[in-house]
Amino acid sequence: MTIWQDLLDKAQSVQNRQIAELFENENRAAGFSRESGPFLFDFSKTNIDAETLDLLVELAEEKDVAARAEAMFSGAKINETEGRAVLHAALRNLDTDVFVDGENVMPEVRATYARMVDFARDVREGKFTGQGGAITDVVNIGIGGSDLGPAMATLALAPYHDGPRCHFVSNVDGAHIHDTLADLDPETTLVIVASKTFTTIETMTNAETAKRWMAAKVADPAQQFAALSTSAEKTAAFGIDASRVFGFADWVGGRYSMWGPIGLSLMIAIGPEDFADSLKGAAVMDAHFRAAPYAENLPVLLALVGIWHNQFCDYATRAVLPYDQRLARLPAYLQQLEMESNGKRVSMDGKDLPYHSGPVVWGEPGTNGQHAFYQLIHQGTRVIPCEFMVAAEGHEPDLAHQHLLLVANCLAQSEALMRGRSLDEATAIMRKKGLDGAERDRQARHRVFPGSRPSTTLLYPKLTPEVFGGIVALYEHRVFVEGVILGINSFDQWGVELGKELALALAPVLSGEDSGEGKDGSTRQLVARIRALRG
Repeated sequence: MTIWQDLLDKAQSVQNRQIAELFENENRAAGFSRESGPFLFDFSKTNIDAETLDLLVELAEEKDVAARAEAMFSGAKINETEGRAVLHAALRNLDTDVFVDGENVMPEVRATYARMVDFARDVREGKFTGQGGAITDVVNIGIGGSDLGPAMATLALAPYHDGPRCHFVSNVDGAHIHDTLADLDPETTLVIVASKTFTTIETMTNAETAKRWMAAKVADPAQQFAALSTSAEKTAAFGIDASRVFGFADWVGGRYSMWGPIGLSLMIAIGPEDFADSLKGAAVMDAHFRAAPYAENLPVLLALVGIWHNQFCDYATRAVLPYDQRLARLPAYLQQLEMESNGKRVSMDGKDLPYHSGPVVWGEPGTNGQHAFYQLIHQGTRVIPCEFMVAAEGHEPDLAHQHLLLVANCLAQSEALMRGRSLDEATAIMRKKGLDGAERDRQARHRVFPGSRPSTTLLYPKLTPEVFGGIVALYEHRVFVEGVILGINSFDQWGVELGKELALALAPVLSGEDSGEGKDGSTRQLVARIRALRG
């Protein structure tokens, strides 16, 4: 624990240092920025200095991140609690053979991908039709990674969306599917049901609802369903022809799955060519992650900055702030990616962690967040590291002036967080407004910004499919590196199971089929009130 303790000591020693002081070195920005492909990652507005960076790199070396990464890419079963390989990267590196238990898994991956391409083209070109004509709308029914990934990606790549309209249903709340289907035509709608086992209760409940909705107007609704599942028996029982069932192996985790069949709705929306470009962007980031030295490696550095802030500076949350409206769903996607992956309390050997695991991840796109929660970030009592991302150019040339205003706001916020405003500066402002004495001092204190609030910025030219793929892969590998350093399994999610089990047990209690004996007093009271209100 020597390096760990050295980093704790370092964090303690610099906690009162103003980040702005580090910019007295005119080479600060260049020295604490790294480039790879289309990306510039600037972490100079943090309290990381050269000594800290060296220690963090030593920590990555001590944990042998590179060896663990190679084990992942080569098909080793690094998801030890489930005995599974972790090969989502194989879905975007289609030219590389990968072996699991001595078997090359890539021929099947390539075959499934080819079937996806054929089906997507058939839908887009009107060769696959609904029973009332060409498909106009696609409804993807899934939850978690089977929803967040394609929903986020379809919005992100809206400028490339030239296929049928896409809609996403995830919540078991009937309002979600009701409102989604309300304005659609059953005769020209394709429903994609995304559930690996075809047993996910929220997904299958919504799928049955969609099937009933379609059956009211369509003779054979199952003809307009496709499935993203490995259960041939259950999809057949639902009535879905095998030609429209796209399976994937258990080494593809839900929150890492949009690169394969789970991305079918995205492929239909933007077309196989642009979908392939998103895979290419992710594959390029994969190659960079595997080859670049730690001190030049964007995913490693992003992870080390996160570890520094969370584990050593004790900042419990981080805000993801894309200044890109089309990345509006990225913070929610990263909530699952990071918090489900690294929200653990025991290490790989089952022992309690001696430090905190992953942080709380949250955020909104700029500039909306500026008029919502930035007040807390700037002047609140807790430090919240911020992760800005912004494109140099938008997709709307006639609105370039608005994009420049967007970029200006992004850069201004990171500068303001770092610089702050001193009491002397605030007092001078109040003096210019004609105030003096106690009232001047009182008003000035309300206008003080402590500053030294850390942030990073990820800059890219434009949000293209290739750039988008690189961003998502960057964050996937960041989560992986943080998990390796923390010594946890980032690829299981047992924390989601208990509530699901209890929900299944509570359903008959709510319906009156079960007395609920043995439930706690609060749950019994709530059940009784709900039953009374429902009559």
